Amino acid sequence: MTSPLLESLAAGFSGDAARRALLDAALRDGLPGPRSERWKYTPLRALDRRTFGVAAAAPAVDATLLADIPAPRVVFVNGRFDAALSRLDTLPDGIELGAGTPDRIELPEATGDAPVRPGDTVFARLNVALAESGVVLRAAAGAVAAQPVHLVFVGAPGGSDALAWHLRHRIELGAGASLRVIEHHLADGAHRHLDTATVAISLAAGAQLEHARVQRAAEGATSFARTDAVLQADARYHRVDLELGGALSRHELNVRLEGERAALAAHGVLLANGRRHVDTRLGIEHVARDTNCELLWRGIGAGRGHVVFHGGITIHPGADGTDARLSNKNLLLSANAEVDTQPVLVIHADEVQAAHGATVGQLDANALFYLRARGVPLDEARQMLTAAFCREPLAVIEDPAVGDALLARLDAALEGLSA
Repeated sequence: MTSPLLESLAAGFSGDAARRALLDAALRDGLPGPRSERWKYTPLRALDRRTFGVAAAAPAVDATLLADIPAPRVVFVNGRFDAALSRLDTLPDGIELGAGTPDRIELPEATGDAPVRPGDTVFARLNVALAESGVVLRAAAGAVAAQPVHLVFVGAPGGSDALAWHLRHRIELGAGASLRVIEHHLADGAHRHLDTATVAISLAAGAQLEHARVQRAAEGATSFARTDAVLQADARYHRVDLELGGALSRHELNVRLEGERAALAAHGVLLANGRRHVDTRLGIEHVARDTNCELLWRGIGAGRGHVVFHGGITIHPGADGTDARLSNKNLLLSANAEVDTQPVLVIHADEVQAAHGATVGQLDANALFYLRARGVPLDEARQMLTAAFCREPLAVIEDPAVGDALLARLDAALEGLSA
């Protein structure tokens, strides 16, 4: 059956035969249906009826939107590199940052514990076939950046109410390198665009990456993102994701701890208010001995919002000494909001420590009463308790300035949150 969505996305194709083959396979398999375990909580029927145009030249955006984002930074507007807004002249020695063409055709595989059905990786495959640019960020062995590197992606009205673009990014850290990266996904006005993005991250032995991703897309935007990270021996990867915008957003975070003593701390806050749908799927694989992962996620459903979370951890044979922990706690702030959470732990090794858990509940009535009894208005009391519930995941960020900036963005998103 023909898919209006996929046909409209394919209309912008201009690649070679290898990418054409990937595109044809994606069109043949179509979108995942309700029988797909990986997509059953994120129906795509309404999206499949929509069509999108090709994003052409990037429109001009309000420069004040970037006023609090310092250099070094690379900026894309509607999927197009914007040299005028980027600031690449303050990079330290050993750090390379810019826009580049994807250098390899890599067909993404579905990872994790659920069975794979045709269409499960359709958006990642479309991205590989259609993306013509993206961020290239490399740190040479031993390089250290004192200031965070900012990756900025702006969606703006222009040309059509519904445009589509696709970006492929690569972040590579050499042995012993240390880097902080902040992703900003912003809106410069209302729109209903769609974007796909894939990020390939490679951390060599002893490398350290601190990574924050703040998604504040327009209320009508649709986004499908996938991050694939590979950690070698003694590498450390700390990240926090704030999902605060968009109409439909899905992020798949896959991390393979391939080297001994590699460590991952991936935390996040998922906010679904109004009629927003937020879907986050983790696939963490412990391959080597003595690896560690800590996953701490908070979800908030308000209005008619829907939070979907899947936290999958797989401990492979031979990965003895693994320490893996997952916690997903969720708040329902209205009777019409929905949360679906699924922690999964698969163990094929001995001598491991592993724990996982998930909860869904409401604000503590006793805490609300305590605040009300001391003169705090109901809305303000709810705001205070909700903000406190969300703060713990941000502790993974060690830089105080970055942590304060993330906290300010989170508080702004929670301000005036309606039930």
